[in-house]
Amino acid sequence: MLVTGVAIALYHNDKKTFLSSNGTRTGLPLALNFIASAMGCGILTTYTQIANIAGIHGLLVYTISGAIPIFLFSLFGPMIRRRCPEGFVLTEWVFQRFGPVTALYLSAFTIFTMFLFMLSELTAIEYAIEALTGLDATPAMVVECVVTTIYTFLGGFHVSFITDAFQAAFVLVLLVIGVVGYATSIHIDMDLKHATEDQLLHANKLGWMLLYILPVAIITNDCFLSGFWLRTFAAKTDKDLYIGASIAAVVAGIVCTLVGLPGILAVWTGDMKVYDENGSNAFFILVSKMDNWVIGVILIFSIGISTATFDSLQSATTSSISNDFFRNKVNIMWVRFIVILVMVPSIVVAVKAAANVLQIYLIADLVSASVIPIIFLGLSKRFDFLRGLDVMVGGLGALVAVFIYGTIYYGNAKEGARLLLIWNGIYSDKDWGAFGAFVIAPIGGCLIGFACAAIRISVLKIKDKITGIDRLPEVEVQQELLEDDESLKKSKLKALAVGLV
Repeated sequence: MLVTGVAIALYHNDKKTFLSSNGTRTGLPLALNFIASAMGCGILTTYTQIANIAGIHGLLVYTISGAIPIFLFSLFGPMIRRRCPEGFVLTEWVFQRFGPVTALYLSAFTIFTMFLFMLSELTAIEYAIEALTGLDATPAMVVECVVTTIYTFLGGFHVSFITDAFQAAFVLVLLVIGVVGYATSIHIDMDLKHATEDQLLHANKLGWMLLYILPVAIITNDCFLSGFWLRTFAAKTDKDLYIGASIAAVVAGIVCTLVGLPGILAVWTGDMKVYDENGSNAFFILVSKMDNWVIGVILIFSIGISTATFDSLQSATTSSISNDFFRNKVNIMWVRFIVILVMVPSIVVAVKAAANVLQIYLIADLVSASVIPIIFLGLSKRFDFLRGLDVMVGGLGALVAVFIYGTIYYGNAKEGARLLLIWNGIYSDKDWGAFGAFVIAPIGGCLIGFACAAIRISVLKIKDKITGIDRLPEVEVQQELLEDDESLKKSKLKALAVGLV
């Protein structure tokens, strides 16, 4: 993998494609890349857990919720690309539509989310290796980070795109082999199957609750992942994007369903109970009893999907930092060092304190549910009145609203604060706290943003009447200022204020 990545990086050593490669990729390579970006090693535990808790109902809700966002990039991607043809991440369009302060606000959440995903990926491959081999996985984690860092350092996004395509194709072949071996090695106890059919094969309350929570959480959170946007902008045509995203959505849905089924099968083999505390381990518990060749295939499969996802996140984080904080104006060598800087804290935290940090993992979903909906309203001319201040007040105000809701629902402020972290998880049909939080976050974000806009516009109109200024439509003023380079150079404060009020 290292030799292949380095060879590709040296052969295609083009500074212009280090951060992005807009308008160059066709449907099938895009599909393989979306697959690689969407499915890390974590799918081997998360989908089995929900299957063990909420049965086939919960599993299908989860897989469909994970597949839909990939397809949605083919619908919203062309809209963003037309408005921001020179960009390659969502924050660039936000910069042009809502101004630099709002872009930095979104960028902070984006980079934080991708860091959590990198940390989660390293933790997932650590567990997979230790579960399958019984060996300490730390050396393997370090090797994975070093390998991806070397070829990403040399080739950036371009080499990440090519290696992801190869890795995804290789992983899909291994998947077929693994499924055959897996299916022929499992022996189901029919008495246990009949005894648990009502719990695992029928619709249930938690499954219906997740039918709302998961689409909201995953669709909005995927918008924080710059890797998806880099691939969206890389599409040669809108048709290529549609083909690539559609294929990837279908394949991802099928694969995630297959890897989630062990959460049910482990109950039918007698290795687990329904709602087992070790439900997330079902996949590996069953694999550990299989022939060595099956274990070997699954191990290679795990490393393959982990590497593909990790280098995508590494490249995407680097591109985001370069674009959002340095406006792509720093020397390419400094950008390459960002690749290393991104990797170091990831591996250190993964080895030292991953369990503690990942307890706040779900806050990224709640933040995205608060922030993304009102930002995307900016795509419509009906909401041209929205400005950066409205977006930020709306998003942060929604989080405050969730805290207030949690305090009222649980009866104390401490639990209200814990709800912001989704501390109790989302897999309980008796706790409506998380459900309420994901209702309040998107709706509250929009309503509070509208309220802010109403107050802001009223204040500006009063000010205009007093001063006698005839204000231009707000989006036109913003575009005028963005294009007025000399004006922005003379006043940093004026530059920051673009798009804000």
